[in-house]
Amino acid sequence: MQLTPGRASIEGHVLGPAGFVRGRLRLVDGRVESLTGTPVADAEVLNGTLPIVLPGFIDLHVHGGGGFDTMAGGDALLRIARLHASHGTTSLLATTMTAPRAEIEAALRAAAPLCETRPPGSARVLGVHLEGPYIAPDRLGAQPPFAVPATLDEVLALHAIAPLRLVTIAPELPGHLDLIVALRARGFIVQIGHSSGTYEDGVAALQAGATGFTHLFNAMSGLHQRAPGLVGAALAHAERAEIIPDLLHVHPGAIRAALRCIAGLYCVTDATAAAGMPDGDYPLGRHTVTKCLGGVRLADGTLAGSTLTMDQALRNLVGLGLPLAEASRRTATLAAEHLGLTDRGRLAPGAWGDAVVLDTQLQLRQVWVEGERLELDAIA
Repeated sequence: MQLTPGRASIEGHVLGPAGFVRGRLRLVDGRVESLTGTPVADAEVLNGTLPIVLPGFIDLHVHGGGGFDTMAGGDALLRIARLHASHGTTSLLATTMTAPRAEIEAALRAAAPLCETRPPGSARVLGVHLEGPYIAPDRLGAQPPFAVPATLDEVLALHAIAPLRLVTIAPELPGHLDLIVALRARGFIVQIGHSSGTYEDGVAALQAGATGFTHLFNAMSGLHQRAPGLVGAALAHAERAEIIPDLLHVHPGAIRAALRCIAGLYCVTDATAAAGMPDGDYPLGRHTVTKCLGGVRLADGTLAGSTLTMDQALRNLVGLGLPLAEASRRTATLAAEHLGLTDRGRLAPGAWGDAVVLDTQLQLRQVWVEGERLELDAIA
């Protein structure tokens, strides 16, 4: 690695748009200037000795990390963005919890400055994933009991505080199919989730303009041969969906089934304040959750988000048998495409200089965000 003001180069096995090359990635003023090298096979990459350079991870579902929760306001989101950056996430969506409107507005006001400006040493906050409160009261999962039907005026009012990039909606609630049409017409991305809707509800939502499913399999009606549910609608019709590959929320066999069915399946962490922290109690919106045995749960045992980080998500996918280049697509490129971003999630000329450098055991060694090399020891 060579570094001069505004310029840097990273050498190793670099994953470009056409596959891996043994070569050099050049960054100038925060963006990729060039990628040069000789093509190599995936097997040579993992069996070699050179560093592995991948696009920085993109996480579209983050509730917390490092002991901090997005709903807490103040500098919590900055602490969260720094914790996840230390695990290779170069951009993320701050994700809300179901709560009274005043609490959601307060969280959005705290997030708004970070959606405008990225402080040094942190991941880029691309905007907000509004996961609640427009969900089904009988499919709360770990969400607090403040679910309400959505209105277009309310969504637009929240968007005026901080940019909403994703909105999760239960399609079976009154008025929500019409709302999906209205939101899509205004450029919002709508996902189906926290829903007891039928297969038919899911298909209708996709036809209305919904383009994804929130944490596929979790907090939604499951697949039965005579009642396919939302899971069936996703597997049969979805082009995109998010999934939590911590191997706790979703069985590896179900992950494999989703990979076969949904071309745009991308990974999220659904991380809570417990991510990057020791066992103990942590906030999740109005709830207190407990981290133990690698998971996060409410007092009644309900899974409540995760402790997953995106570097571990990558390792889990490779452990399931995905080629490294494919695992990278699922942890970076496809999420960027879901948001309509062409300058993130890929190492190509003109794209942002977001990169992770790993050893051949897929352990993180360097993180670059918009051309800035982060000091991992200082932010971890």
